Amino acid sequence: MSSLPRSLWAEALGSFLLFATVIGSGIMAQRLSGGNVAVALLGNTLATGAMLFVLITMLGPVSGAHFNPVVTLVMRLRCGIGTQAALAYGAAQLAGGVLGVWSAHAMFDLPVWQVSHHIRTGPGQWLGEGIATFGLVLTILGTVQARPAWVPASVALYITAAYWFTSSTSFANPAITVARSLSDTFAGIAPASVAGFIAAQILGALAAHYAAKPLFAVKETP
Repeated sequence: MSSLPRSLWAEALGSFLLFATVIGSGIMAQRLSGGNVAVALLGNTLATGAMLFVLITMLGPVSGAHFNPVVTLVMRLRCGIGTQAALAYGAAQLAGGVLGVWSAHAMFDLPVWQVSHHIRTGPGQWLGEGIATFGLVLTILGTVQARPAWVPASVALYITAAYWFTSSTSFANPAITVARSLSDTFAGIAPASVAGFIAAQILGALAAHYAAKPLFAVKETP
């Protein structure tokens, strides 16, 4: 298998497992928490952080382990990936992720097709998403430059923290935002709230890209 198909398979498979973890752990946490939202969020957080560490360690050498269109966008701006490959990455991330969400529903005997009714909107939530995505991208760019072997741990720990310090609980990923709109569970987001989250994520990622330029080596976009 040539390099790009291998990378796309890694992105799809990684997104499948990551998104299944976010939704599945949310369902499990809600069922076991007895209505305590803080305990449910903690369970969701720990599972997501752990899975991120595993997936980035395992698939990073294959595709870079983006699992996130705004990470791919920033890598394109830094000339780390071509335009056609970046678009293919985004499609693989979304397709694999939606299948992961549906598989989580099936595992817990829920209807596979769902639409979320969980409204997440307003300036505070949008600011939270922008900051969450800014910090995620800055964490990736800085750790890749300073301590490449620490990228899996840094990203996993950042997301674990961002679940709790941001008002939005840190989606920080357009693909998972769309996929979570197809899950009327603990981790879902109503379709009407998706556009605001994605806009905030893109702005946060671009802000991190430009903030990183004075700090970390970067190729200019041709």
